[in-house]
Amino acid sequence: MSRPWCSEIAGGVRLAVQLMPNAKKTEVVGLLDDMLKIRLHAAPVEGKANDALIRFLAEQLGVARSTVVITHGHQNKRKIVEIQSQRVSLESLAAALLPAAL
Repeated sequence: MSRPWCSEIAGGVRLAVQLMPNAKKTEVVGLLDDMLKIRLHAAPVEGKANDALIRFLAEQLGVARSTVVITHGHQNKRKIVEIQSQRVSLESLAAALLPAAL
């Protein structure tokens, strides 16, 4: 089952996200232009938003923070994130993240 915002990679999954920093609370908004849109309750200064994104995704997916890596877009609101865990599949990724958006 393939989705444009996420794909399988060796040892895990890759997803495209667009961040909205400085939000009232951290939450998934939904899908927007082949990306998962996430509001973050963190400022985009000194990597705080990146840290908050990693923490949020790890908590939602039930994996260690060390398995969540931002591979592209460290200083951009559009990012590519890889989750290096055999426990996360495309189906579990969508189940964990999309219901909060709907």
